[in-house]
Amino acid sequence: MSLALVHARALDGMCAPAVTVEVHLANGLPAFNLVGLPDAEVREARDRVRAALATSQFEYPQRKITVNLAPADLPKEGGRFDLPIAVGMLAAAQQVDGSALGGLEFLGELSLSGELRPVRGVLGAALKAGQAGRALVVPAANAAEAALARDTVILPADSLLAVCAHLNGHQTLQRHHAAACPAAPAERHDLADVKGQQQARRALEVAAAGQHSMLMYGPPGTGKSMLARRLPGLLPPLDEGEALQCAALQSLDGSFDAARWAQRPFRAPHHSASVAALVGGGSNPRPGEISLSHNGVLFLDELPEFDRRVLEALREPLETGLVTISRARRRVSYPAHFQLVAAMNPCPCGYDGHPVRRCSCTPDQVARYRGRLSGPLLDRIDLLVEVPALAQEVLTAPPAGESSAAVRARVMAARAIQLARQGMANSLLDAAQVEAHCRTEPAAAELLGQAIARLRLSGRAYHRILRVARTLADLAGAPQIAAAHVAEAIQYRRGFAER
Repeated sequence: MSLALVHARALDGMCAPAVTVEVHLANGLPAFNLVGLPDAEVREARDRVRAALATSQFEYPQRKITVNLAPADLPKEGGRFDLPIAVGMLAAAQQVDGSALGGLEFLGELSLSGELRPVRGVLGAALKAGQAGRALVVPAANAAEAALARDTVILPADSLLAVCAHLNGHQTLQRHHAAACPAAPAERHDLADVKGQQQARRALEVAAAGQHSMLMYGPPGTGKSMLARRLPGLLPPLDEGEALQCAALQSLDGSFDAARWAQRPFRAPHHSASVAALVGGGSNPRPGEISLSHNGVLFLDELPEFDRRVLEALREPLETGLVTISRARRRVSYPAHFQLVAAMNPCPCGYDGHPVRRCSCTPDQVARYRGRLSGPLLDRIDLLVEVPALAQEVLTAPPAGESSAAVRARVMAARAIQLARQGMANSLLDAAQVEAHCRTEPAAAELLGQAIARLRLSGRAYHRILRVARTLADLAGAPQIAAAHVAEAIQYRRGFAER
């Protein structure tokens, strides 16, 4: 009778909780029992491990084998437990040195030939393994991703044989050292490509400077999507901590790409996306589009075409920057500090208010179309900006606007002011912080009071106007909010309501 303990990591949000793989060999008829809430992929490890041991010239224990994945109440999924199960069986059978397992954690899927295949969520596991003071053995294909956790010793291996040779002291696995973090790739989409649309360009700069949400409305083909795609190029670069958060979420989703390291995420789901696709979910919860756009931009084109339930699910994350997914057996929280940018047509046919094209929609159709966006959702959007049709002479003329680099310089200067004053972007200020940091001149306060009475603004809209006005003042380098800043901030809210 023998027992071996091997450490691994579950795939549970960004925390990658520790899992102990306990392998117990006992006398009796040969059998393989796997317990601890394994899913179908984990249960199939029995056949993969058996074949991998045989092709690697190890003896498969002809005894009663019990593999326990502890803690028992945490669901286990994926092929990541193949390697720790195989190592545990060999250690329990005394075919590898079990004393070498203490300071190590293992992750990896086994092929039938004993080769190690990459798995998802390695970066989160590497970060937590480093905090626990253990080295992490991973498939060689995951080494570059795992090594982004600079405080963790990463030992890449390409096969089960290589891992066992390391444990038995025959051939040591070499630590993988991360290369210097590459600079974010240059943004291909430049604001200089946009023709005309000066008001929308100004609003995009304000949105970037204060991290404000934004809705653009106008006829088809006026540049709404083009403007939205250029927002990431106006934002300040990610610091290493923010880049690691983004990379860990992408690793969970299996979409991590080292070539996009430190690049602001830009996600643009189709309007047929479900609530689970946008917010996250599933029986084993996974991050949705709003978490995959954490520290970046979420662009929702054709906003009214999204299902009403999908749009309403955005309301809480827009306020809290966090999404919590609750299921019968587990509860997972993902960060969701995303910048929402949305676009829509003014009516179903798209030509309401067009200077040349005639709108074919009835007033009831227009009302129903706009009514797909609830008041509480619109109340959470800071900037409502019209993107009108361009005149022919503007459309045929060469682009004449500023480049993204020039606008980004002003954005970064405004962000620096905000970080020095309050330690965060203006859009993240709570009610108490708005009162403390968004002080207005007397004329500005009077104008804002008139706007509240005339436009019947809610308390949330009042605070959002103040946050936008604070960003406008920061762009101008003004210590206090002036009447001109308040007037411009009000203008970004009233246009859509008055159409």
